[in-house]
Amino acid sequence: MIVVVDYKLGNLFSVAKALEYAGAQVKVSSAAEDLRAATHIVLPGVGAFPRGMQNLRNTGLIEVLNEEVLEKKKPFLGICLGMQLLADKGYEHEESAGLGWVKGEARKLEAGGLKVPHVGWNDVTAKEGSKLFEGIKQGSDFYFVHSYQLHCADPGAVAATTTYGEAITAAVEQDNIYAVQFHPEKSQDVGLKLLENFLRHA
Repeated sequence: MIVVVDYKLGNLFSVAKALEYAGAQVKVSSAAEDLRAATHIVLPGVGAFPRGMQNLRNTGLIEVLNEEVLEKKKPFLGICLGMQLLADKGYEHEESAGLGWVKGEARKLEAGGLKVPHVGWNDVTAKEGSKLFEGIKQGSDFYFVHSYQLHCADPGAVAATTTYGEAITAAVEQDNIYAVQFHPEKSQDVGLKLLENFLRHA
């Protein structure tokens, strides 16, 4: 069973529907017992970093997430804000502590003078051997909506990149932790293929 974490931010049900289409049994939940029963955990999100962390604290789920993902090594997928929250800290509105699962910081896009937020389709270059991008044509387009990105301290954690006035971390793979900056649930066939890869390989 896949649990989509309900922390009152983002397009939870469209992510759940995409996962169901990819063949998963899905539950949207903020209950600790559901996370403990899950085979895979997905953290989507749209919104600001400080509110995302506050909402996670308000649900009381940070401890159980640490337990299930970091200790028990359950496969985890972060989407958009759910990827940025993995950082040590973020700088949206104010400096805020993140989950600290992926060493790095969530910083505002510089974008080389291009419009921010970055909204639209961008081609993604995946690292050879990436599990998330297996069977997906190199340079495929995915749908992005964001003003911040995760700067990884360890380049080895970066599974894919895109360019929007600057290099952007498009995906991370670190042990059982996977994350994408784009929205696979809005990225048509390639997005569904990526979700299938997560379900099959993670």
